[in-house]
Amino acid sequence: MRRVSVHEAKAKLSELLEAARRGEEIVITRYGRPLARLSPWEEGVRLGTLRHLGPVDWEAFHAPLPEEELTAWEG
Repeated sequence: MRRVSVHEAKAKLSELLEAARRGEEIVITRYGRPLARLSPWEEGVRLGTLRHLGPVDWEAFHAPLPEEELTAWEG
């Protein structure tokens, strides 16, 4: 993983974006501490820290719960 300062990131943004497009991850630092990560764009909708679960099937997500599951949630 490549590390660059905020100053370098400003000066070389186009180059860094191209590197990210090719799959490289870049950490942008301020005073040597990680501040942000520039990484390749991944198609599909993902939920924050749940990205390891994969893309979300929004149709299923919004579908009504089966009666037995709804009863279990309502107590």
